[in-house]
Amino acid sequence: MGSFDFITFFFLIAAVVIFLQLRSVLGRRTGSERPPFDPYSPRDMSQGPENGDKGKVVQLPRRENADEEANRYEMIDAFAKTGTTLNTQLRALSDADQGFDPKEFVNGAKMAYEMIVMAFADGDRKTLKNLLSREVYEGFDAAITDRERKGEVVKSTFVGIDKADIIHAEVKDSEENITVRIVSQLISATYDKQGGLIDGDAESVAEVNDLWTFARDIRSRDPNWKLIATESEN
Repeated sequence: MGSFDFITFFFLIAAVVIFLQLRSVLGRRTGSERPPFDPYSPRDMSQGPENGDKGKVVQLPRRENADEEANRYEMIDAFAKTGTTLNTQLRALSDADQGFDPKEFVNGAKMAYEMIVMAFADGDRKTLKNLLSREVYEGFDAAITDRERKGEVVKSTFVGIDKADIIHAEVKDSEENITVRIVSQLISATYDKQGGLIDGDAESVAEVNDLWTFARDIRSRDPNWKLIATESEN
């Protein structure tokens, strides 16, 4: 499942604040891109009978001009060197999702990483459900349940993230997937119900190396991404 050997502890209010920030950053769009479009829909799905718009002419997606395409590629080229595999992957992803900004995505992924680690430490299942795919959530939930059953207590501090780099990007059908290598610094100690130390070190900072994969349905109007896979490189 991945990285259950690292945990952090913060107040829930911090997680709420970061969650609100995350929603505005991860996968953020500017106001200039076309809205998501479902080619299989016979009409504009944003216009419905409930809004009194039944029978309106279907809006087709706006055609991107050459300058806009050049600007998108320029942004990708500034992020990943031209001619590299990653540059090719990101260009292909931006063709499918013209609102994609790799720098903004990385900033959001870093916030998501810290928030998910905090929520796992706190046993905050509600927050995790909003940020994880069903399969990943089930794994996190099982680990939290096991910890609760044993009466274990985690005391951790999130020191920070040293690096966060996109290493792979692709589009599968209507889903865009991005894998990020994250190097973080954590202090974590787990105690049993009697207060005895059973894992970690409350005094030492540990380096954690993870590969996290995020996904988003391009056809969805929801700009947020979800974590669909974790892997530890430690």
